[in-house]
Amino acid sequence: MTLSDVGSVLLIGAGKMGMAMASGWVQGGLPGSALTLVDPQPHESVAVFAKAHGATVRSDPPSRTPRVVVLAVKPQIMDGVLAMTKPSVGAETLVVSIAAGISSDKIVSGLGTDRVVRAMPNTPAQIGKGISGAFAGEAVTPDDRALTGALLAAAGGVVWVETEALIDAVTAVSGSGPAYVFHLVEAMAAAGEAEGLSAEQAMTLARQTIVGAAALMDADDSAAAQLRKNVTSPNGTTQAALDVLMAPDGLGSLMKRAVSAARKRSEELGQ
Repeated sequence: MTLSDVGSVLLIGAGKMGMAMASGWVQGGLPGSALTLVDPQPHESVAVFAKAHGATVRSDPPSRTPRVVVLAVKPQIMDGVLAMTKPSVGAETLVVSIAAGISSDKIVSGLGTDRVVRAMPNTPAQIGKGISGAFAGEAVTPDDRALTGALLAAAGGVVWVETEALIDAVTAVSGSGPAYVFHLVEAMAAAGEAEGLSAEQAMTLARQTIVGAAALMDADDSAAAQLRKNVTSPNGTTQAALDVLMAPDGLGSLMKRAVSAARKRSEELGQ
């Protein structure tokens, strides 16, 4: 299925993630006239986007029933959003939620439909380099799944998981993951400063190292472990650093704790 075949899309929440996805949809072939953006206080850039592509901006959902409703709001306001959106959901409407931690059961109860997909994209969707994890409920049809895949693929790759509980793990690994990488840049730059580099030099070196390493991984489909080994000479400088990072209390252990904490928080948000 292509985006030109999707039909009408109602996007609830025109924040950064919602608009990143909307931009990807339009660039990927969704007619702007098929897109309605709902946000009570949209940024001025939303109006600019809508005017450029022929989309509609509203403060509340329309009465007509769209083919797809995408919920792109903060989990803390979901109760009100579901109540507001319910009149717009019909028997043929597919609901795709990208709200962290909000269970399918809560959405089904709030909207009165069980055709629900939970998905978790990440912020690189803003440049078409994102990755989304998705889970489809039992009532989701093959056409619904294909439609969801087309919408999510506009922002990057898609990984389907077998159980809804795994969406919390997806959130912890890739949904929150860009922040881990950005903090790694901060930590590398701070370490460089501690070794005598200026703040500007250290940040430039750390930032471009991550950018370059990511581009290399994107261009080379070798396993991450192999790419690491390619950089590491026996008894060299990289090995000295990896002996610290790969120690029992090193980066691997720290990352497990961090991802576990994010997963638990995602579960809490859904309660």
